[in-house]
Parts: sequence; C-alpha cells; structure tokens
Amino acid sequence: MFIPKLFTTLKNYSLQQFGKDLMAGVIVGIVALPLAIAFAIASGVSPEKGLYTAIIAGFIISAFGGSRVQIGGPTGAFIVIVYGIVQLYGVNGLIIATFMAGIILLIMGLCRLGSVIKHIPYPLIIGFTSGIAMIIFASQIKDLFGLEMGFVPTDFVDKWRSYLQYIHTANWYAIAVGIATIAIIQLMTKFTKPIPGSLVALIITTAATQGLNLPLETIEDRFGAVQASLPWPSLPDLDYSTIKSMVQPAFTIALLGGIESLLSAVVADGMIGSKHKSNMELVAQGTANIFSSLFGGIPATGAIARTATNIKNGGRTPIAGIVHSLTLLLIMLFASKWSGLIPMATLSGILIVVAYNMSEWKNFVWVLKGPKSDRIILLVTFILTVLVDLTVAIELGIVLAAFLFMRQTIRNSKVSISSKGTGGNIEENDINIVPGGVEILEFTGPLFFGAAYKVREAIKFVEKPPKVLIIRMRQVPIIDATGIKAIQDIYKDAIRDKTKIILSEVTSKQVRRDLNSTRLLFAIGKANVTSTFAHAIERSKSIINDQTGQ
Repeated sequence: MFIPKLFTTLKNYSLQQFGKDLMAGVIVGIVALPLAIAFAIASGVSPEKGLYTAIIAGFIISAFGGSRVQIGGPTGAFIVIVYGIVQLYGVNGLIIATFMAGIILLIMGLCRLGSVIKHIPYPLIIGFTSGIAMIIFASQIKDLFGLEMGFVPTDFVDKWRSYLQYIHTANWYAIAVGIATIAIIQLMTKFTKPIPGSLVALIITTAATQGLNLPLETIEDRFGAVQASLPWPSLPDLDYSTIKSMVQPAFTIALLGGIESLLSAVVADGMIGSKHKSNMELVAQGTANIFSSLFGGIPATGAIARTATNIKNGGRTPIAGIVHSLTLLLIMLFASKWSGLIPMATLSGILIVVAYNMSEWKNFVWVLKGPKSDRIILLVTFILTVLVDLTVAIELGIVLAAFLFMRQTIRNSKVSISSKGTGGNIEENDINIVPGGVEILEFTGPLFFGAAYKVREAIKFVEKPPKVLIIRMRQVPIIDATGIKAIQDIYKDAIRDKTKIILSEVTSKQVRRDLNSTRLLFAIGKANVTSTFAHAIERSKSIINDQTGQ
C-alpha cells in the first residue's frame, strides 16, 4: 500500500528506458522553468520560490509518489489561494500554511483517504478550476497591457474597475510582446509539439526586448536578481495566532492539492494504461509540501500538463520526474541570472495561455447541458470562486453537492404497502400468495435519515393493524441510525397492536450487521427473520394458523 512506485518500477528497469526517461525529464524540466517562475510571481512571491518548489517538491513527488509518471511542482490552481494568503499574512504565513497543508495531506494518505478524494463531483472540479482560470486571466491584465497602476486590488470586480481607470497608461510594447508570446506558444503547440512553446516564446521575446532596448519592465526590475542557489532549510516562525488563522487556508491547500494530484494521476493512468497508488501519492504530496515550505517554497501538487508532456516524450518511470527536478536545479545554478531579463509581459502571455487551458470551457459547456443539479453545482462553485473566495467555493460546493445527492437519493428511495389482492411487488405464483391479514412493507433504496419519513407516511395508509407485517429489505443497500429507529418504532407499534413482525431478505451484510448490533434481530426473533420472501409467506401462514388455533 505504501511502497513508492519508484521502487517497483526499478525491478525490470532497462538502459533503453533510462534513455527515454532522461530525454523526457530534460524536456519537462525546460517546460517547467518559465511556468515555475510565472506561477510564483502570479502568486505574489519572488520568482526563485517557484524554482525551489519545482526542484524540491518535484523531486519528492517523483521519488516517493504512487504514480509512475507524475510531475509535481507549483501549478496555476494554487495562484488564487496563495496570493490571498500572502496579501493577508505575508510570506511567513504562506510558509506556515504550506507546512500545515503538507501535514494534513500526509495524515490523509496514511488514513487511506485517497479513494475518498477521487470521488469529488466532476461539476465541482470544473467549476472551481474554471473560476481559477478566470482569476488568473484577470490578474495578468496589468502586465499584459503594461499598466502603470501600482497595487492591483484583490477583488475581481475592483480589479477590472482599476484596469479601466488606468487603461490610458497602457504600454503598446508590452501589448505587442504579450500577444507575440501567446501567438508563438499556440503556433509551436500546433506545429512542433516536442519543443516547448513557452520556452521558445520566452527566448524570442526576451532577446527582442534586450536587443531592441524596449521600455518594458522585467523580472529583475520588479524583484531584483534571481538567486542562483538553494537556501538552507529552516522552520517557519510559528506562533499560535498565525497557526490558528492558517487552519482554514491549510485545509484548502491540502484538499486542492489532493484533488489536483489524484486527478492528474488518473489522467496519466488512462494515457499509459497503468494504475497509481492514491494513498501513497497523498503521502508523497504531503511530504513534498512540508519540505517545500522548509526551503521557502510554495504549495505543490501534480501538474497535469507537465505530466502529459512527460508521457508524450517517453517518460514511463519516476526517474523522468527526478531528472526534471535535477534539470531545473542545474538551470537555476548556472543560468538564473538570465531569467531576470524576462519581460513581465512575456510571463503574462504564458499565464494567459495557462488560464485558457485551465478553463476547460468545452467541459464547462458540456456540464451546463447536463442534469440540473450538476448545472447548479458548476455555476455556484464558479461564481463563488471568482467573486467571493476559493475556500468558500470548495466548502459550499461540497455541501451543495452532498445536499443535491441526498435529495436525489431520497427521491429514489421508496416505501410500498401491499396486501392480499393489492398486488404491488408480490410475485405471482401459488407459494407467494399473501394470506388474509398479512401486510407487506417493502423498502427500496438506502434507508437513511433523509428517507425515513417515508416509512411513517406509508404506515398511515394501513387501515387497521394486520395480524402479520412482513418487512421486505431485499433492495436496501445501507441503513443508518434513523432508518433503524424507524423499524424499531414499527416493532414497538406492532407489540402494542399484537402484530407479528417478519423481517425478510436482508441481503446486505452491512444492513444485517447494523440491525444485529442494535439487538433488533434478536427482539424480532430468529424464526421471524427469513432469507426469502417465500419463507416469509410460509412463516406468516404458520403464525396465522397458530393464532386461529388451526
């Protein structure tokens, strides 16, 4: 369960596969370079922190993860939450939140909650992912247009108001470089997929900016020189008040990281025909975020686009992901000084492409054409993400999804009453003919707190207490305390009315175990708990004969 994929894939490892992993790792490392820098800057931190994250967390996710091909590092999904934390609590608050999120992910993996996280509703995932894409796009307008406006409001609506207020300060050189970046990436993606378009765009626009001496703001102008070495690991400055205020953001980071990493692993499985270990993946993600924070990095998770790039270039084992991290380390050590020359407009163009790819607008439209409940979840999550807060969107989205699912389950849960001559769900053969004085109460679907009221309503239609009440439970997969209480109430009323209860066809092991644990089966009596409906009919005949003295 908790053995990293690296250890299992090395058993039959070949030199030929190493060559493929090496090439894929180098290519993914080059692809990850501009993204790591861009994600860090968009998150409100210095560019080298994105590199720290991609190097440290990326290495750990590959070396100790549960996927053969997962590539980890900073992703666009975290930009919104990270930026908000930095604005409110500073970089130290972000480091604490990342550290806490790592611990939460580690615990989730050790508690084997990986399979639970994988079942987050798809409309909810599309909703907050598309919302994040919209926010990323909005956050890049300043640099894309080269606006001279200083601080950008965090609120989505206020942000656009400020852009309109300062639109007259637009820099046409910045607009040209940003549009050129987007165009180059799209052209490279269309015609030469093996060559990373973001890197080509970065090199061309940076060279043009420096060669033509264009009046554009660069990374070095805004952040100073990019550090060319990894820092020493250190614990964040912990204090109770900050830890308390970071609990909610930490849970958001952990949940988002878990969803993104497992979603990426599932996509990768489909591409290579493999199967990942979800709990091992969560353990690795948690460890990666803990160490990322110790090195001053930002949250990390599995990156779907980089993982797909790894697969398409021949990567099939975690060695490719390790090579990707080492490639970034070498670039940072020996070429980081050149990264300071990159125009901010170039990074904005790269992030706008990332936002477009994240938007999944085709899937958004597809969900809108689906069931009403899915449309509600999608739109509520999307609107809350954009206009309110990502944390609120995820929390309310999950609650709403659970509520709508429960509502649908209640609709599908049925309780029916049948007796001699009424038919209903009773089989039409001689042995199953219902004797006079016998009522059949049948449950269909989960018998839980949301559907238990149907039992009480169905009982009201019984005109007079029958001699025998057969309760059929052949189609009850689960039962909760409220459902058990409903049956207990029926049993108590039966004692009062001198009605005998027969419990028939409790086919679910979980239902039988729960009924047995409450001593309800013992109270009803072993002879009155039958495995088939035919036996229940025979038992009811026997009870009636005993009562009439026949």
